[in-house]
Amino acid sequence: MATNSMAVAPSLAAFLRERRERLRPETSAGRRRTPGLRREEVAARAGVSVTWYTWLEQGRGGAPSDQVLESLAAALELDSDARELLFLLAHQRPPPLTTVATPAVPPAVQHVIDAMPISPALVKTPTWDVVAWNEAARVVLGDYAELDPAERNLLRRMFLDPRARESQLDWEHNASFVIAVFRMGVARIGGSAAADALVAELQATSADFRRLWANTEPRSHGIGIKQLARPGIGTISLETAAFSVDGVEGLTVIVFNPATSADAVRIESLMKCGR
Repeated sequence: MATNSMAVAPSLAAFLRERRERLRPETSAGRRRTPGLRREEVAARAGVSVTWYTWLEQGRGGAPSDQVLESLAAALELDSDARELLFLLAHQRPPPLTTVATPAVPPAVQHVIDAMPISPALVKTPTWDVVAWNEAARVVLGDYAELDPAERNLLRRMFLDPRARESQLDWEHNASFVIAVFRMGVARIGGSAAADALVAELQATSADFRRLWANTEPRSHGIGIKQLARPGIGTISLETAAFSVDGVEGLTVIVFNPATSADAVRIESLMKCGR
């Protein structure tokens, strides 16, 4: 039986019009025949021509640039969710992350990872700075509380800490993966001075980093397997998965689940020993 189809999301033109009509004019002088702001008022706020803005509301004129979309988001007083929808409608992708100070980890996120008794979990920034972790991560992956905040960087640890190389059975693969995700994360935020400084430091101090940096393409996290060697315990295989923190740009939770029941027993043994 045939059914009428209806788009779940509005078009860019319909979205702009609907959001414009929600806004109240700054002054109420004179009678208005339509609700909200006039097109010329939104255009003036955004710093674009009235003709161009009118075309956008009519579905004409091509896709606007990121800069224009950011101006429209400000002009239409969009919150972060509406701004993301604006970019999705215009470019079929979310807006690029903005370079800002490291956001605070919401208490709810810390509570979530703390509730994972035998699954190590970390919260990281686009440049692989670890900003939160749970007890299982402390025992299995290393105690970040003992490190200076500047040293809580997985890229730096991967190439400059001999213990990282010794504990990972496939160090080469893991090191290449960390570089690839780092490159993608930095690209998404439009680069940063801190990222440039870290790359310069590692290029100057690690031949392995120089080699892998020259041959590694950007990629997202995906899902994978990580294997760790622990003296007296044996090999621990972990399934890895990453999740963006909703509402906090730039933070990602990485969870390392024991791959088998035997791996869970090994982690439990480490947790009992507290090492």
